[in-house]
Amino acid sequence: MAAIEEYISQIQDEELRRKISAEVRKLKNHKKFGLVFEEHLPECSPLYDVPVRRGSKVALRAGKVNEFYRVLRINGDIAFCIKKGDNEPIEIPVADLVSIAEFGEAIYPCLKPIDTVCNAPDSDLWHTLIEADNYHALQLLRYLYAGKVDCIYIDPPYNTGAKDWKYNNDYVDGADEFRHSKWLSMMKKRLEIARDLLNPKDSVLIVTIDEKEYLHLGCLLEELFPDARMQMISSIINPAGVSREGEFARTNEYIYFVYNGDCHPAPMELGEDWIGIIKNIKRKYGLRWNTLLRSGTNARRLDRPNLFYPLFVDVNLNKVVKIGASLPIDTDRSTISADPGTRVIWPIRTNGEEGNWQIDQTRLKNLLDKGYVKLGRMNDRGTMAIDYLKKGEITKIEDGTFSVVGYQDNGTIIVDDSNYSPIFVPGCQWNIPSHDATQQGTKLLNAIIDKRFNFPKSLYAVHDTIRFFVANKPNALIVDFFAGSGTTLHAVNLLNAEDGGNRRCILVTNNEVSVDEAKTLTQQGYHPGDEEWEKLGIARYVTWPRTVCSIEGHDVNGNPLKGNYIGSDLPMAEGFKANAAYFKLGFLDKNDVALGTQFKEMLPTLWMKSGAHGSCPTVDEETPDMLVLPQNRFAVLVDERKYMEFVSAVDEYPEIETVFIVTDSEVGYRDMINAFEEKDTYQLYRDYLDNFRINVARR
Repeated sequence: MAAIEEYISQIQDEELRRKISAEVRKLKNHKKFGLVFEEHLPECSPLYDVPVRRGSKVALRAGKVNEFYRVLRINGDIAFCIKKGDNEPIEIPVADLVSIAEFGEAIYPCLKPIDTVCNAPDSDLWHTLIEADNYHALQLLRYLYAGKVDCIYIDPPYNTGAKDWKYNNDYVDGADEFRHSKWLSMMKKRLEIARDLLNPKDSVLIVTIDEKEYLHLGCLLEELFPDARMQMISSIINPAGVSREGEFARTNEYIYFVYNGDCHPAPMELGEDWIGIIKNIKRKYGLRWNTLLRSGTNARRLDRPNLFYPLFVDVNLNKVVKIGASLPIDTDRSTISADPGTRVIWPIRTNGEEGNWQIDQTRLKNLLDKGYVKLGRMNDRGTMAIDYLKKGEITKIEDGTFSVVGYQDNGTIIVDDSNYSPIFVPGCQWNIPSHDATQQGTKLLNAIIDKRFNFPKSLYAVHDTIRFFVANKPNALIVDFFAGSGTTLHAVNLLNAEDGGNRRCILVTNNEVSVDEAKTLTQQGYHPGDEEWEKLGIARYVTWPRTVCSIEGHDVNGNPLKGNYIGSDLPMAEGFKANAAYFKLGFLDKNDVALGTQFKEMLPTLWMKSGAHGSCPTVDEETPDMLVLPQNRFAVLVDERKYMEFVSAVDEYPEIETVFIVTDSEVGYRDMINAFEEKDTYQLYRDYLDNFRINVARR
């Protein structure tokens, strides 16, 4: 429909344009069921570092990126271009043009090193930040890690109507008729690729959102992940509330969890803040006793007649001294009399109806002998509260979680639970003080990089959210392709510092400047792609400085960070034993790749595909015959004539896990990999080129 609107605007006959527009409006008002939205005009990305050449698809640097031209020829500094839909070529200075790519076109990405931070030289763990439009970065990540990602956490633009995100390089505001369909189109394109990254056997997709798009997002996730389980929780992020004229103040946001395969939130040792209003959760803060009287379904005598039996309690010792036989359903309980000095206790429900016990006589006798039954006081119904321990609580005693310190006079066990912290999965309403985005997001970030970014997430909100899924995965791979200020990487480093994990994080963010900065820079004569413009972009001005400062433990002015991280004794000034590499996404010519002249440019991609172990290697301009890198756990054979020498070299280093072989022969490749049966092998450059060509063809 959006494409039709575009074509209508090109109709010269005003009356015809009016009539067709009227008919289109009627079609748009026709109600449909399910998630229906405009499959909007294809997105385009400006490629500022790709040279403008003959045949290039280009746009004006100062114009709209989706209004593009095709370069017919270049004469000196002038490009002769033809606009889409026109027949007459026009002359445009090359300096005023930028190469573009429409989403869905085959691209051949590479990683251009920008910077590194190394605070753990003895560790081979390296995180990565990729500066790029996340759609193209996701295409690269699909080649690198399809089916290998454990957790994706994203905080996409909320489409509030403010100028908080762009479509086709234009800000989308509340007056845009297509803003919802543009947002959904944008999200769908990226989530389709993200789905391919996740491990189908055990992984989670986490998406935060507010009320503007949460309904649409939920439908989209159900459509894209039909075999997954999905849950949404509500999280308080601003207890003070954000006032909205004519509306309730906003205090919360929503978090979608998409569980793939066997994925589920793991029980955690959580503080009292997490208890909320879950029924009986406080009982988990000590040894948990369960009532012997059955409640809920099948709780009447006639439901379980074999579990309707008397207990004889010594009134002086408050102790069960005898367990009677089950009473037949047609026998009145008044026929059973108490022994001298005892009282008969029956399973009588609060409404006076005859009920039944939870367990049979044999099991109850065994629990009594071990002290795993506790008696309360006699009540008005002539019965008493009787509790017993279930298997899970008994295990806590037997494995030493609760130490036995004695027994009561009636034989009931006494344990020391003073140092016990409960392990549980919380409810779906989160009201955690440390998740306050103002205190632990904005103020925390301002203390690191000054006031450079609005509305960051609370560090601890992200930390806690992903911890439910990676606490038991010390080597998890975590991806955030709406990285913003870089909170996710900060949170992963905190998790690793707390439990000694080796989790790796990949961040992706564009390098957009703020609306106000864009206006100022434009007035000064700068354009996107210029150095003065790029250095104020989010990746270079916010995400990377935060990454460096949090790892090294200082602010952007070099002053040590103050205070400790909440929930631990870790001083912020100590930083983290971690390393990170910063890349910008570039694009290669497929013919140059096929000819093998882009080895230097391809090397960071090979490093990431091999697991990003150790610092990213570099080579001189001259391509080597082979490259054996045990510190990076991969090796590359470039010259097939060196095959036997290469095999011998690789055999010396069992730590090498990945082998790349450059050859045009499929048969030859199959023969050569026989020497590396225990390793991951790839054929260059066919594996790389085919991946991007085939994945585009499938769309």
